[in-house]
Amino acid sequence: MDGKRYVVAVGSDDAGVNLKNFIRDQLQDDPRVGEVLDFGVADAGDKTEYPIICIKAAEAVARGDADRAVLFGGTGLGEAISANKVRGIRAVVAHDPYSIERSILSNNCQVLCLGERVIAPELADRIVRQWLGYEFDPSSPSAQKVSLITDYEESGHL
Repeated sequence: MDGKRYVVAVGSDDAGVNLKNFIRDQLQDDPRVGEVLDFGVADAGDKTEYPIICIKAAEAVARGDADRAVLFGGTGLGEAISANKVRGIRAVVAHDPYSIERSILSNNCQVLCLGERVIAPELADRIVRQWLGYEFDPSSPSAQKVSLITDYEESGHL
């Protein structure tokens, strides 16, 4: 990001709050992160449904209030589906190094979703740190493919 520090949104439902809080605290200590915006929930007692939180966090990214978002749930699947409903957002669930790399380099993904019930905190931390290390190259061969997705989202036509 050319020396710019990331603003990272985080959010979860009660099923992902422990992992969200752990990663939020790790992000606050990451020198590449300037600010962490926490969209909730604060604890497992808060039963706010994940689509509300994920859509709000994804909207912050779409508006430019955050550069990226990391969202958490039981599996991360519903969180990715919810975030992908926000125009301009590309959200993925990814747990392996190659998928994390390609989520950015091939797909210009801005939202990563992880599941507290399927990934250990230490691995999640490593994945998020790796994910923040990649930047999409708008002159790459993948740029045309991402453009096709964006154009379809805007017009409804290929």
